[in-house]
Amino acid sequence: MSDIVKLTAKQEMFCQEYIVDLNATQAAIRAGYSSDTANQIGSENLAKPHIYTRICELQKDKLEKLHINQEWVLQRLVDISDRCMQQEPVLEWDFEEKCFKPTGEWKFDALGANKATELIGKHIGIFEKDNKQKVPDAISPEILAAIAAKLNG
Repeated sequence: MSDIVKLTAKQEMFCQEYIVDLNATQAAIRAGYSSDTANQIGSENLAKPHIYTRICELQKDKLEKLHINQEWVLQRLVDISDRCMQQEPVLEWDFEEKCFKPTGEWKFDALGANKATELIGKHIGIFEKDNKQKVPDAISPEILAAIAAKLNG
């Protein structure tokens, strides 16, 4: 007997709809389930291994079509962190000269830089509770070198 479970048309529609917004209740409604039971059905569908597997397949296909992978995400986070760290002069309106003039102070987006750096750190495992750094095999040496270079200045 085969381990492959065939999805019903409604289950397939649920999977297709789920990857639109990752909202199981709304996906169930759009797939044709009753709105009265959509929350429960959505949750139950996500718990079914064959449905979960299909959703993973669809998400993988979507990411491949968009050319989004781990390296792309990490590179974006490095770019965001770098951009957030760029200092910009604080400008003040000069009423006499009718223009903005620098105050001598500088600002940068600390929150954005911290968040991007945190996400990179989480991805490469440096915030593990046991303080052991784990580096997934899927990250290329080039990306790790770029991250290390950025973090070391």
